Amino acid sequence: MAVPIINRALDLGVNYCDTSSIYGGPERWSEQYYGAVLKTRRKETFIATKTKERSRDASWQMLEKSLTLMKTDHIDLWQLHDIGTLEDINACFAKGGAMEALLEAKSQGIVSFLGITGHHRPASLIECIRRYPFDTVLMGLNGADPHQHSFAEELLPLAVEKQMGIIGMKVPARGRILASWTPPTLEAQQHSWEGQAVISTKPGTLNMREALYYTLSHPVSTVIVGCDNIAQLEENVQLAKEFTPLNKRQLDEIAARTEPIHKQALFFRNFDRAEV
Repeated sequence: MAVPIINRALDLGVNYCDTSSIYGGPERWSEQYYGAVLKTRRKETFIATKTKERSRDASWQMLEKSLTLMKTDHIDLWQLHDIGTLEDINACFAKGGAMEALLEAKSQGIVSFLGITGHHRPASLIECIRRYPFDTVLMGLNGADPHQHSFAEELLPLAVEKQMGIIGMKVPARGRILASWTPPTLEAQQHSWEGQAVISTKPGTLNMREALYYTLSHPVSTVIVGCDNIAQLEENVQLAKEFTPLNKRQLDEIAARTEPIHKQALFFRNFDRAEV
């Protein structure tokens, strides 16, 4: 299903394509799916991938494999993936760290832009931006953002000031922010990586239009929204076409409605198991 979704997205005019060297397990299926499309449609895409590795050599290996799997000779945006702690930052910026690989790849023309990603705490990404003028930042930003470690309040103003490309993610929180979402069984949640963060016992409180428009009403350049099928993709594209910014009253109203379910909607910021 992934390859038809990618092709349909390109047909509809979507051109920002997000993946990572860790998506799809050891086989890196996500990059393989993109490779099946990019071999004939590379000029239609802005492809962004990431390295979770913290050393220069391991990151170079990730990049070389990314190029092979995606059947391309260059990456538009290469990012430090999932920056969450000061330890991550220090490792990346140390001698022999991942930043050396990013800078070398850019100087050689293998990658065009450099970025950082994160969704745990804004302070980590703020520190990265202070250490290097990255081109982009990919941040977790959805309708529950004001309720815990707000990226919109703490990180977004700095990214705007630095004139960075700003990409929003976790918009529907893997469905958890949506009223149409049915929580999996307790057992299923306990055996998933998400269950390590927060146990969800109730549906969300927003529809997809509200969830998407909340994030788009902030000063973001674009958003990435995971989808399971072509119908979801087409709905999201149509919503984006119809988008008009929400005013402050509307944003505040949406945020107020997410307060009762904010822990599940911000599961990516919680690392202690909790009942919601």
